[in-house]
Amino acid sequence: MRHHSGVENHILIYDGDCAFCTLWVTRLRDWMPVFPHAQTSQSTAIDTYGLTPVDVEKYAWYITPTHQYAGHLATSALLRAQPRFGLRLLGWLLATWPVSWVAAGVYAFIARFRHKLPGGTPACDPAAPTS
Repeated sequence: MRHHSGVENHILIYDGDCAFCTLWVTRLRDWMPVFPHAQTSQSTAIDTYGLTPVDVEKYAWYITPTHQYAGHLATSALLRAQPRFGLRLLGWLLATWPVSWVAAGVYAFIARFRHKLPGGTPACDPAAPTS
C-alpha cells in the first residue's frame, strides 16, 4: 500500500459483493501513486462511521479523520490526495460547479448500471433482491 503524507488514516469503503466495484478499486490502487486503505462495506463496522447499509449500497465512501465523501465526491477526494498536479486538478474540478453536476450524474449512472458494465455481475445490480 502506497501512502503519501496525510493519507495514512484515510479509508475507502466500497461494495465488496460487486465485482465491478472490486475491479475498479484494484485498478485504481495499481494505477494511483497514493491510495488509502480500501475495505469492503461487508467487512467494515459501517455504523462506527455513521453510515447505514443504504449509504454503502448507493455510494463508495472516502473517509478522512475530518470528512466523509460519497460518490463522485469520494472520487474527487481520492484524486485531490494524489501528488501529481494533474490528478489533484481533476479532483478539484470534479467537486466544482458545473463539472460537479455532470460528475454526480455520471457517478449515479454508473452506480445504477454497474451490473451491465464490463466486470459487472448480477450481484452488482442495486435493484437485485438481497439475501
